[in-house]
Amino acid sequence: MESNNSQLLFFQHIKSILAEHISFVDEIADLLSISNDSAYRRIRGEKPISLDEMQKLAVHFKISIDQFLNLHSDSYIFSGELAGPGEYVFEKWMENVLKQLTFINSFTHKHLYYLAKDIPIMGQFMIPELLAFKSFLWRRSILQYDNLKGTKFSLKDADPAHLEMGIKIVQVYNQIPTTEIWNLESINSTIRQIEFYRDANMFAQDEDIKLIYRGLLTLINHLEQQAENGVKFNIGGSPATAPAAYNLFWNDLVTADNTILLELDLKKMTFLNHSVINFVSTSDIKFNTFMYETMHNIIKRSTQLSNVGEKERYKFFNRLRDKMKLAARL
Repeated sequence: MESNNSQLLFFQHIKSILAEHISFVDEIADLLSISNDSAYRRIRGEKPISLDEMQKLAVHFKISIDQFLNLHSDSYIFSGELAGPGEYVFEKWMENVLKQLTFINSFTHKHLYYLAKDIPIMGQFMIPELLAFKSFLWRRSILQYDNLKGTKFSLKDADPAHLEMGIKIVQVYNQIPTTEIWNLESINSTIRQIEFYRDANMFAQDEDIKLIYRGLLTLINHLEQQAENGVKFNIGGSPATAPAAYNLFWNDLVTADNTILLELDLKKMTFLNHSVINFVSTSDIKFNTFMYETMHNIIKRSTQLSNVGEKERYKFFNRLRDKMKLAARL
């Protein structure tokens, strides 16, 4: 590498990526197929790391080496699995969501920031009717499952495995302190999807439409309770024993895009949404520093709805309920 200092910074960054329960030295030694003593000497800068070794570590940990070589670059490394057309992709996607949340929850200090263009998917999974509808819509209309062509949605056909996985995702998500930034448009996507299926006569029973809207109303009411108490908890549960903070802000100044920013001990990560349900992520220091500053700049220009701001919180959620009731024709 260009300098001993760059090598030290390189290894310090890799260490910050690992969860606390993983042995840093063992991980480096295994990846480079060297002894622990040799790994120690590279980590301490006593032995120069080769370009091949650096590349192997950079690829494995999905990090850019430009900043450690003092190169000025506008390129950033992102990684992610793509959920494209094909059967059983949705199941793998749900498994990946659970895997990512479990990874986040493994850190001692963790915080998730969510710039919500739509209702956060982890929140949607709190409602079985909403989860069943979204899983059908994504599989039929986005992932184009062959076995769902020409079929109509029915709650009676909800996949128990999807509902079970949804419960697991919510359980882990509710353990992660979170700051969500919403605007009044965040509910629109879900409403439009329900309305599209209704107008296209893609519901097997009209009663299912009412049940989905009632579930959406239950979710909105629950999120209002979470904001009031400042913690996450299960629907029907008690906020008194909830371990994770829930911060909610209202911002109609910017157009949200479902960006997720993570604080994980000394590390930061960013997840960017694309292609409806897909996300790509990066651990690049420069990019994440920029995203952290941007996210907090948006928060400064937002109205806090959690813990304080009772009047604004009441107004915000009432406007969401009015939108939903108008669409549901209740």
